[in-house]
Amino acid sequence: MKAILDDRQYLHDPKHFMANGRVLQNPEQPRRIEVLREGAEAAGYSFSPADDHGMGLIAAIHSPEYLVFLKTIHRRWSRIADASDEVIPNIHPDRRTASYPRSAVGQAGFHQADTACPISSGTWEAAYWSAQTAITAAAALASGKETAVYALSRPPGHHAFGDLAGGFCFLNNSAIAAEWLLRAGRRPAIIDVDVHHGNGTQGIFYERGDVLTVSIHADPIRFYPFFWGHAHERGEGAGLGCNLNLPLPRGTGDDAYLAALDTALERIAAFGADVVVVALGLDAHEADPLKGLAVTTEGFARIGAALGQIGLPLLLVQEGGYLSEALGRNLTSFLGGVGGSPAS
Repeated sequence: MKAILDDRQYLHDPKHFMANGRVLQNPEQPRRIEVLREGAEAAGYSFSPADDHGMGLIAAIHSPEYLVFLKTIHRRWSRIADASDEVIPNIHPDRRTASYPRSAVGQAGFHQADTACPISSGTWEAAYWSAQTAITAAAALASGKETAVYALSRPPGHHAFGDLAGGFCFLNNSAIAAEWLLRAGRRPAIIDVDVHHGNGTQGIFYERGDVLTVSIHADPIRFYPFFWGHAHERGEGAGLGCNLNLPLPRGTGDDAYLAALDTALERIAAFGADVVVVALGLDAHEADPLKGLAVTTEGFARIGAALGQIGLPLLLVQEGGYLSEALGRNLTSFLGGVGGSPAS
């Protein structure tokens, strides 16, 4: 079984994080790569490096204005007297149609939704290769030689909109991979199983009918990302009916989660998808530091098995899941379920 990883993803090493008014260590640490790699190898997956597919697919999802910002903002920020080592916004516009400033501080506020996506000198290169990892995995899946390919993409991507970073995310790897598959003649559906709603993915495809987006997540009424992910959000225009949100009460465990997954898979079948991109967050686990749901390690095997049994090629793109003793085992369990083995 095939997996893709590029070591340049280690270059992003964020420090700043704020929760409930307190500055904390950022939980999206480079060490996640090592733990997840070990978890995938324990499930029988072997890693290959990512290929460089260039900017085309990235630019198909993200605006050129935003991409210039990501590439250049740290260098520009560093010219500010007494600036922090990381780019962290302190002011935001009240709407996306607000005037676009020239200043680094103003542009940081325009393009960074929150303080959980600090940008350092290595962020752009890491995010670029995270996206190339997902594209390379999509190409490997489309070759027809694999039924499931795992992309160890880090930093994650599902909170990144077309022109906005947020929640540890800069480039939307799952959306970029889905776009690659669409252009390869496939009909992709994205199912997001991260504990947090995939708000960036939803925003990118919300007015499109060619990619189905489904998200199972902790109810955002009192949980990040708060403003998106509610059940009434169904898409607009050509995308009306092509977005499905399945918010779950905090603390939901395996059985109720699997019931929601049944609903999600029914929608994917109705869409006529011939390939599924799984935005694979492992932070729905009961012991994850960001605590929202209570899926067990065995529960991840059941989720993986349900996805494996639909009989469609699966592109597994890593999203959340933070450092705990269970993180690697959770990935092993999920991938074992996909492959029909009792890995745990």
